[in-house]
Amino acid sequence: MFDHCTWLNEPPSHRIDDGALQVVTGDGTDFWRITSYGFIRDSGHFLGQPVAAPFTAQVRVEANFTELYDQAGLMVRIDAHRWLKAGVEFSDGQPMLSTVLTNELSDWATMPAPPLPEGFWLRVTFENGAIRIQYSADGRTWPMLRLAPFPAAEQYLVGPMCCTPQRAGLAVRFTDFTVGPALGKDLHDLT
Repeated sequence: MFDHCTWLNEPPSHRIDDGALQVVTGDGTDFWRITSYGFIRDSGHFLGQPVAAPFTAQVRVEANFTELYDQAGLMVRIDAHRWLKAGVEFSDGQPMLSTVLTNELSDWATMPAPPLPEGFWLRVTFENGAIRIQYSADGRTWPMLRLAPFPAAEQYLVGPMCCTPQRAGLAVRFTDFTVGPALGKDLHDLT
């Protein structure tokens, strides 16, 4: 499952046990480009697998998000200027479903996360010039979180991502990571 992946910004602690990737984040790690804050951060932890479009990637994430901007989920990356990260991010005193799409400049969209007692699942599908992000609280029902245009490239890197801009030490467990052909499901198909 993680056999074809390589690290961008390897975390201080990580291991793979029985197909589960366990990571502990480093201090002050993040992905962001310019918008509103004026700075560029490309120090977050990302374990990416190369893939050509069209594709669907999926992962299950478990973490105890407690500090401002604690985050974990999936990333799709072309380069330092063009990428997407999606998952849960702690903001405004609670876990939020979050997406940041960057095409030279970052945007940020959030909404309160539903209860996630067993973690959450993320699915990203890229086909026909669009990237579709879905989440699941149970691994069975997949509401859409975002649909957006995304740049074309010969190859993408996709995989688990986590960051802690305000601290170190977030423990994250990633399981059920898969990358394959685009599922080709209808936009309103929640399966």
